[in-house]
Amino acid sequence: MADAPVSLEPEPNPVAEEVASDPAPTTTSPAVTNGPSIITLGEAPPAPDLAGAPAGDLAQDLFEMTENGPLPRVSSSGLKPYEAYARPSISSQAAGGRKLIAVVVSGLGLSDPTTREAINALPGTVTLAFVPYGSNLETLTDMARADGHEIMLEVPLEPFDYPQNDPGPHTLLVEQPTRDNLEKLYWLLTRMTGYTGVINHMGARFTASAADFSPIMEELGMRGLAYLDDGSSNRSVAPQLARQNAVPYARVDRAIDTNPSQASILAELDNLKRAADERGSAIGIVSALPVSIRTLSDWADALDQEEYLLVPVSALSSMEATQ
Repeated sequence: MADAPVSLEPEPNPVAEEVASDPAPTTTSPAVTNGPSIITLGEAPPAPDLAGAPAGDLAQDLFEMTENGPLPRVSSSGLKPYEAYARPSISSQAAGGRKLIAVVVSGLGLSDPTTREAINALPGTVTLAFVPYGSNLETLTDMARADGHEIMLEVPLEPFDYPQNDPGPHTLLVEQPTRDNLEKLYWLLTRMTGYTGVINHMGARFTASAADFSPIMEELGMRGLAYLDDGSSNRSVAPQLARQNAVPYARVDRAIDTNPSQASILAELDNLKRAADERGSAIGIVSALPVSIRTLSDWADALDQEEYLLVPVSALSSMEATQ
């Protein structure tokens, strides 16, 4: 299956503009809510350090209220939720030769006890990704950010074996009207707030189709959200589309707990360090399994700070997006 061609100069998307305005956002500020987070590139004044503050404490114009909930947007002052919610981190230039490693934990939000364990056991430099279907997302994401974690939203995308392998409700599908996929995306983006960007859940077929993926990446760019590729498909056109739309982009280098045993996880974490040794930085992903969380916590505690530094995903997204 050949990848769809990627235009280097995409036309403005009138469907996105129409869908984004229906329903129209309210003009009054909600009394209590959490502002979303966005990630974009470009020259901007230094953003305030809001990574650990409850999302509801931020300026209300970081989102627009819709019938589904708060939808992320760039504020009237130009502040991007990505900039507002990204955890401050050291740059590679300031790292003094130390290698930068980011690890994201995926699948959080469904199990309350497991999610709380991840929040409490892992250092704040570990990024936490939440599925959009949890029943207690507001409480858990506020807790994660208060503990210093950068958070991301998982977005379900169509795999090649769909529907036998179903990522979940509101999955974005190929060969569907753009309006339908955008409406699904808006529903997903309103499930939680305070996040820096999105990460795909499955999606090998969807991410290989530039025709279907392009309007979605365009929308992420307009709303200032970053995109993290989980690294599961080499056919993804995400790098090209992210570059077109000024979306901070990064790609996971290693899946750490494909074999969910302590010994195997530790071996993969060693491989992650070797990848960082070769390139100066590396990104790993683990799932929300108790053994993965405990093993990652112990490994992080023992990490040689003279050689390696744990950083949030946004630190490496910004670097890779400008390459």
